[in-house]
Amino acid sequence: MNKRWSINPKSDQSLTDSLSEAIGYNNILCNLLIQRGIFNKKDAISFFAPSLKDLHDPFLMKDMDKAVERLKQGIDTKEKILVYGDYDVDGTTSVALIYSFLSKYCSNLLFHIPDRYTEGYGISTQGIDRAHSEGVTLMIVLDCGIKAIEKVEYAKSKNIDIVICDHHTADTQLPDAYAILDPKREDCNYPFKDLSGCGVGFKLLQGYCQKYNISEEEIYPFLDLLCVSIASDIVPIIGENRILAKHGLERLNANPCIGLKTIKSIANIEKDLTINDIVFKIGPRINAACRIESGKYSVQLLIEKDKEKSKNLGKRINNINDTRKKFDHDITDQAKKLLEDDIYSENSKTTMLLNKKWNKGVIAIVASRLIETYYKPTIIFTESDKSTGLITGSARSIDGFDLYNAISHCSEYLENYGGHKYAAGLSLKEENYPLFRDKFNKYVEDHISNETLIPQINIDAEISFNNITNKFFTKLMDFAPFGPKNLNPVFVTRNVVDYGETKAVGRSNEHLKLVITDTPKDTFPIAINGIAFGMGYLAEKIQNGACFDICYSLQENVFMGKREIQLLIKDIKFHN
Repeated sequence: MNKRWSINPKSDQSLTDSLSEAIGYNNILCNLLIQRGIFNKKDAISFFAPSLKDLHDPFLMKDMDKAVERLKQGIDTKEKILVYGDYDVDGTTSVALIYSFLSKYCSNLLFHIPDRYTEGYGISTQGIDRAHSEGVTLMIVLDCGIKAIEKVEYAKSKNIDIVICDHHTADTQLPDAYAILDPKREDCNYPFKDLSGCGVGFKLLQGYCQKYNISEEEIYPFLDLLCVSIASDIVPIIGENRILAKHGLERLNANPCIGLKTIKSIANIEKDLTINDIVFKIGPRINAACRIESGKYSVQLLIEKDKEKSKNLGKRINNINDTRKKFDHDITDQAKKLLEDDIYSENSKTTMLLNKKWNKGVIAIVASRLIETYYKPTIIFTESDKSTGLITGSARSIDGFDLYNAISHCSEYLENYGGHKYAAGLSLKEENYPLFRDKFNKYVEDHISNETLIPQINIDAEISFNNITNKFFTKLMDFAPFGPKNLNPVFVTRNVVDYGETKAVGRSNEHLKLVITDTPKDTFPIAINGIAFGMGYLAEKIQNGACFDICYSLQENVFMGKREIQLLIKDIKFHN
């Protein structure tokens, strides 16, 4: 797939020199800092050593006072409290965090994760009915609820108060809940808008501790759960999220909860975890339970305190994850075969498929897989529930295109929908599918450029291999944790050639292991190793002496106890 390279312009030289003199970093690193809005020593210290003391006052969030007072009332009067959360990683970690904290103070405590297949997304009638039958009078709703106007009214008719902790975009009309914590509320002046759902739950606990003279040290042990939510929900790792992720990673690596320790063991993770490891190794296992069976198993694992029970739950979830991977692989293959003969999609700027036999739990993953191949806004539909007659879809977008707006534009054909700019869920009557498809495709056609349909790689700086020293790499890793809005820096190096050991690797020779140099005429050329996934087909051309440019990020490769700096190649462009 052809890709566009966009190289960030160099920062003003005087700014770079000034920062370099203040902190003792070279100009390349200082240029990276300036690109991230860091211009002086004070900002640099905050960036490299983010402090929990710099978290915002939770009472800057609209309704925080009402929320903590209602929670206190529930605890003091021994009300039965239900902790309710969405069925993804963000929702299940949110429930585990709130449940684990409240269990110290409240004996009448339950949790509920809606069943993806029988209840669907968000607050469900079944969940409210269960709460009512159990005698619940207070529900703490996490990572959902901001649009649940009718469900909140239903809960009120059952004499159940609801405190919503959400982070999704709110409509003009809000549910009539007892309290609504959501930094994206139009009337909320909270300074940081990009918290995860678990992050909003954490702020509720922070507010509760402040109000009732409980040390905030009581909630810091749960930062490992919060870090998993931040990584898995792909929220920007800047501001408060950077502080929380940095300290959460430290706890996750040093002293995680028993459930997360179990997952690390099952995933054979022995090194210190990164955000990337959470996204690809921890999060999918937590998510798998709700995709295939029930998210309650993930919560049970995350709150479990008995090692043997945790081990058994971990094995169950790992087996579920293996099933999820098979569904993912098979359905992706089926989808690609359908698209080979789908003239409608071939001539469209979107990818949209419906197959009522596909597993509802993995269609979001399939949508992401198809974007990797076709790079178009993608929606994959399957049957929601035979009893409802609805089909349900998972939508994923590409950089620079607001998928949520596109779906909102077609709302007259939808029964419900929700999500973000780049990811959304929706459901509709099957007979409305052609109408929705045509209007959605027309909207995309009118609002997306041909350039946007070519994936872009944003490059931070152009460097030579002689810039890549151990000292440089060590300082670069201090920029972590990496994630949205603070990605692992990408570099470009020009005029690269094979050093003599480049080859195709992998089970089907699908990957490319490079040993390359950008100084072939030097007496002592600098050679460096690199890996390019999915580019094994380029091996022969490189071996034959072709000259090329590469863009890449840097990573540490550990093999048989030996550590080395390795290039993670993102793209290769040949000179001819």
